[in-house]
Amino acid sequence: MGKKVDGTLLIIGGAEDKDGDCEILSRFIKMSRNTKGPLVVVTTATQEPQSVGEEYYHIFNKLGAASIEVLDLDTRTKANQKHTAELLEKAGAIFFTGGDQLRITATLGGTLANEALKEAYISGVVIAGTSAGASVMSSTMIVEGDSSEAPKLNTIKMAPGLGMVGEVVIDQHFAQRGRIGRLLSAVAHNPYILGIGIDEDTAILVHSDAKLEIIGSHTVTFIDGRSVNFTNVSEHTPGQALAMENVNLHVLPKGFGFDLSARTSYRIESKEGEKHEDN
Repeated sequence: MGKKVDGTLLIIGGAEDKDGDCEILSRFIKMSRNTKGPLVVVTTATQEPQSVGEEYYHIFNKLGAASIEVLDLDTRTKANQKHTAELLEKAGAIFFTGGDQLRITATLGGTLANEALKEAYISGVVIAGTSAGASVMSSTMIVEGDSSEAPKLNTIKMAPGLGMVGEVVIDQHFAQRGRIGRLLSAVAHNPYILGIGIDEDTAILVHSDAKLEIIGSHTVTFIDGRSVNFTNVSEHTPGQALAMENVNLHVLPKGFGFDLSARTSYRIESKEGEKHEDN
């Protein structure tokens, strides 16, 4: 069993508050202020990089970010340019916008930018992502799946992610889009992988000790399949209803934490919360 986390991650379920208290984004800015280098907004996932980049630039500027760079990284040629890698290497914080997670992996995979991203992460730079930028954080990500009906066999598609947190699969817009069925299906493919479903305006702040804190206005669902004693996922009948027995499930709001190594939840008391300081 390898190490699950190498740094600090803020993984957001999408549709985070941008106009009110901005609890999640404010937490990100607070963490980025304690580091040197600019906050780099990566717009690779979106097909509207200019408008999305400008939106987050203004939000982060309003919240007090000292220096912001918007990186329109939309081709592998750009991802292999030296100055792109240098920008990520000197970043004080990195934020991935929403869109299509496959655009991120297809553009960054095996490039200088991807190597620079890994180095920044290991060196302590906080990496954040919302929506598609959340799904891509895990080693395996869901790229397609039907949320409109009960889980069935062969109805989801998965692909390799950026691998910043191991042994999990992450889904976003979770309760709002009824995605529990497709996350159950993902866990059924390999019950050792922990399923994490993050609601909108909700996030998990993952620390390097593999313990995480839940923040935001809704909940995070954890599906632990290690105790599953039967699943029919290997049966070759497309469209057949999924069967899983003995699944362990947690639904947790703000004020709770989760240990990815022990796979146990806990309440975050004031003294315990002080154990984790923002990088």
